[in-house]
Amino acid sequence: MTLWKDPKWYDAKERIEQLDDHIHRTGQARFGLKTYVNNEKLEAVIRHFNRVAQKYDFMNSLLSFGIHHVWKRKAVRLLALKDDDWVLDVCGGTGDLARLAASRIGPKGKVVIYDINRAMMAVGRQKVAGSPLSKSIFWMQGNAEDVTFADNSFDAAMVGFGIRNLTHMKKGFQEMHRILKPGGKFLCLEFSKPTHPVFRMVYDFYSFNIMPMLGKLIVGSAESYACLSETIRMFPLPDELSAMLRNIGFHRVDYHRMTNGIAVAHVGLKVQSNGLLQNTNQNKSENGHGVVTGSVK
Repeated sequence: MTLWKDPKWYDAKERIEQLDDHIHRTGQARFGLKTYVNNEKLEAVIRHFNRVAQKYDFMNSLLSFGIHHVWKRKAVRLLALKDDDWVLDVCGGTGDLARLAASRIGPKGKVVIYDINRAMMAVGRQKVAGSPLSKSIFWMQGNAEDVTFADNSFDAAMVGFGIRNLTHMKKGFQEMHRILKPGGKFLCLEFSKPTHPVFRMVYDFYSFNIMPMLGKLIVGSAESYACLSETIRMFPLPDELSAMLRNIGFHRVDYHRMTNGIAVAHVGLKVQSNGLLQNTNQNKSENGHGVVTGSVK
């Protein structure tokens, strides 16, 4: 008997209903098994991460047995970052991906963590305070669906375990594509459906028994960690997400499954369209935060 209701893995039709077109049409969005009026989901997500921020990194390591560090290192390697690259880390939270990227881009490169949750970023700041990486990492509060940077500003853009929490997922990916320079590199690291049915059964039991129990004991909220597993079951499968990214305009899209498909890293490139730069929103050049300007290079 489970401690928490175990929702089935969504089928293709149900997964499509979590995407922008359906949400625009119905005015409703899901966060876990709860349904919100479109604009209310954002506040629910902020409350969720406010609850877990202080224990977020510890719980990630505990619940994944430390494997999430392996996933993140492999994913950042796939970006093949160069010295002096400028990187946007969307939904960057406590900065794990940002720190890995900053260690690869040299003193002239920069990583901008762009996240709507101030509590998560505050935890991340403490992790780099006083270290050499602190000179390469900038922090900026903002909505990933409306990124406050000019077109063609960054050499790379990445998002790790955050895109599924957006109300309008496609809009978030479109913003990442927009701010990339032609030739810019893209990474999305996200949870997915385990490929082996026996492993999946064990994973489901763990997700809806052990994880909520530990969430209750350590964070004080079983619901927060059941919600994590619920959102994973609604997320597009790797082939579906790859098709979405191609439709948005990314090229050379590929994905890499890790640990029987629990985590999947998607990569792609932004290229020139008919030899022309994509300049659709050049007015987004001021952020008003005094950290970095919209056109960062």
